[in-house]
Amino acid sequence: MTGPEKGAKGGIHKGGRFLTTHWTVVRDAGDPGSPGYRAALATLCETYWYPLYAYLRRYGCDPHEAEDLTQGFLTRMLEKNDFRLADPVRGKFRSFLLASLRHFTANERKHAKRLKRGGGATLVSIDLNDAERHYAQEGADDLTPEKLFERSWAISVLEQAMDQLQDEWERSGKRAQFDAIKVYLTPGKASTTYREIAQLLDTTEGAVKVAVHRLRRAYRTQLRAVIAETVSTKDGIEEEMRDLLGAFGS
Repeated sequence: MTGPEKGAKGGIHKGGRFLTTHWTVVRDAGDPGSPGYRAALATLCETYWYPLYAYLRRYGCDPHEAEDLTQGFLTRMLEKNDFRLADPVRGKFRSFLLASLRHFTANERKHAKRLKRGGGATLVSIDLNDAERHYAQEGADDLTPEKLFERSWAISVLEQAMDQLQDEWERSGKRAQFDAIKVYLTPGKASTTYREIAQLLDTTEGAVKVAVHRLRRAYRTQLRAVIAETVSTKDGIEEEMRDLLGAFGS
């Protein structure tokens, strides 16, 4: 069995534009006959493997058990074609995914942890050291497994949107400009001034300000496109945006 390629970027494109049709990625991931099947699986695995891993770690699993359960769960979802069971009428996709993980984990523990390390197919490439570094940096010991899952999902979505935006600017020959001004996409005061960036890029402060404005607008658009892949209505996008921001609250 072959899973999604390592490093595949999230999203399915047509003519260079995102397909934001409702549940496009989820539907494709549940249909092996779809032309977008493999890309859809790659998107979902890339977006959700770490939130699932973080949930399992906070749930009480050690790093190796969390890794095995994450791999085993995603592999089972693929083998049983369980992505087809996701239904926007029943609620959010990540709620479906988390409920499915709970059921899978309970079954594995009920049957004496029949999932053995190294005994199954590797669907996603998990760098355990990197995952643990990320987990240690969460700095949120007071969060429940469910809250940590939500926060990890939010971070994953933000990073995915950032990666896709970076790709777009690189294809446009603006990678150096992107690298210089992306600090203005994160909250808080940027460590680099417009003047310093202007000197670095051999341009004017005014031009940098315009570039930052365009980048922020493009980032918001990209973020909404990522979110739109797993919601069923336009109102659902707004709700997910609120949930994403709320994931960083107390």
